[in-house]
Amino acid sequence: MRPSILNIRKAKAALISVGAIILVSGLLLPFRPYVNSTEVALALVLLVLLSSTLFGSRAGLTAALAGILSFNFFFLPPFYTLNISGPDNWVAFGSFLITALVAGQLSGYARRRAEESEQRQNEIERLYDELKAAFKTATEAEALKQSEKLKSALLDAVTHDLRTPLTSIKAAVTTLLESEGGQRTIELDGEGRAEFLQIVNEETDRLNRFIEGMVELARLESGPANRSTHLMTMEEVIPIALERARSLPGGHVIMVDKPEELPLVQADARAIAEVIYNLLENAAKYSPPGSAITISARTEEGTVILSVNDEGSGIPIDMREKVFEKFVRLGDVK
Repeated sequence: MRPSILNIRKAKAALISVGAIILVSGLLLPFRPYVNSTEVALALVLLVLLSSTLFGSRAGLTAALAGILSFNFFFLPPFYTLNISGPDNWVAFGSFLITALVAGQLSGYARRRAEESEQRQNEIERLYDELKAAFKTATEAEALKQSEKLKSALLDAVTHDLRTPLTSIKAAVTTLLESEGGQRTIELDGEGRAEFLQIVNEETDRLNRFIEGMVELARLESGPANRSTHLMTMEEVIPIALERARSLPGGHVIMVDKPEELPLVQADARAIAEVIYNLLENAAKYSPPGSAITISARTEEGTVILSVNDEGSGIPIDMREKVFEKFVRLGDVK
């Protein structure tokens, strides 16, 4: 705020304060025979307090000086002079003088403290907003960093899991093509061709499962709105996972250990079947060929608990938390 504007406002406040004293003095003057000096002094002190509260200590001081002059000139004998007669009038004048000055300054001080408190509050709010904005920026930066790490992990996973079956398919098809046609650089009998066709079929299924897994991951990441839950039993989902697991390598024996009856659960059947299959697939990869894999189900305090157990060496304790990160394999954990 420019100094000239500030000075104009202070001058207006002082004029209003003096004008209020003159107005009230004029209103009380006709009733001078009927009111005592204490009542007049109280009315004028209230104006001083009001001026100090509304406009500050300077306006209050101006109102106090104007009130002192008005009180002396109009309401203390001899009237219409600045002289004071009698000790009682001197006591009244002194009391009014002290009260007006002290009350005005105290009221102005309280107003200044209120303004300072408001300024501190505004400063705290400003700092809080800055801190919140900085935190939001840091959070966005961290989210961007995590997103870049996720993209990198996703690219590595996609590259590995797509390239492996495609390489096998390409090699098998190339061999089959070279065994046909005019060149016939490779001789294959019926059994050999069937073997390479089986490779193409298995790797195509593997590629299809990977793509389905990526689609399912995208569906789960998109939030609960895209999930369909209903009351279901384990008898609905376990056979689905077992049917998919028939093509898993290693010749494992998969067994199911569960009571005859399990309670209904509210869940996404497709997602649960996918989880069971993924656990079976991992068990097949990391346990000895021909070993047993067991799907167990039990109830505990109204909850159905599923588990998949294998005869592999297991995951080291210090790596068990990390393997739950996206696209992390045991061989990748460091």
